[in-house]
Amino acid sequence: MSRFFKLRKQGAGWLGLSAFSLCFYAFIYLPLFIIIVYSFNSNPVNMMVWDHFTLDWYRGLLGLQDRAASAGANRSIYVESTDQMIAALKNSLTVAAFTTTISTVIGTATAIAISRYRFRARGFYSGFLLAPMMMPDIVLGIGLLLFFVKIGMNLSLLTIVIGHCTFLTSYVFIIVQARIAGLDPALEEASADLGANEMTTLRKVLLPQLAPGIIGGGLLAFVISMDDLVITYFISGTGSTTLPVFIFSMIRRGVKPEINAMATLIILASVLIAAFGLWLRSRQTD
Repeated sequence: MSRFFKLRKQGAGWLGLSAFSLCFYAFIYLPLFIIIVYSFNSNPVNMMVWDHFTLDWYRGLLGLQDRAASAGANRSIYVESTDQMIAALKNSLTVAAFTTTISTVIGTATAIAISRYRFRARGFYSGFLLAPMMMPDIVLGIGLLLFFVKIGMNLSLLTIVIGHCTFLTSYVFIIVQARIAGLDPALEEASADLGANEMTTLRKVLLPQLAPGIIGGGLLAFVISMDDLVITYFISGTGSTTLPVFIFSMIRRGVKPEINAMATLIILASVLIAAFGLWLRSRQTD
């Protein structure tokens, strides 16, 4: 009898856990699903009132649709200039590429140095690296703005790259450091016993083992850099508008159909990047 009640209790527990998991995933992914669905809604006035399926918003974003014909068909195109959106996308990709490269190199080197070498204030320095990541974005953005103004540096793509590197290095550092913690130091000691110097050991023993962590940290830095709005909003100047800032400037005038289409394309790009990271990790595992 007690076994019967125990099984019923376990079944109720699994049922509750399954219901909680379902609600959790619905809370995360249902808003994304709604954005994707309504990006194909042809209603140009109220996006929540479904009219019929259309690809006009995607054609308009990609410059594949004649604006005059679109206006004649009562399909209002809200993006003032496709060229402006493409320029914002190029700025985002440029910033993300430089930021990912710099933050990955600095974060990886710092993680190796702190994990493999002993020096004064090592613990303080390790904790200090986490401060930009834990700091609220608006505080960091205002601080960077005041710093750039104080030193007389014009706001541009360079200031955005510097600002992103200040906190994205922390993300790479944490990921690579966690990877180092799981490695066997005996392999590096064996390499030294066989006559390899530090650079050879780093290049042929340590870095290949750290590759999944380095790639993961780099991909995370790229995605966050592409997605950042708050910090970029404070430290971007004229002509250095990134895609999130461009979308924010549009959404202040209302949620337009093109915003849903752009958000869907961003979601697709994020999924592809995540899939690429998982594919690389599987190759490293094999």
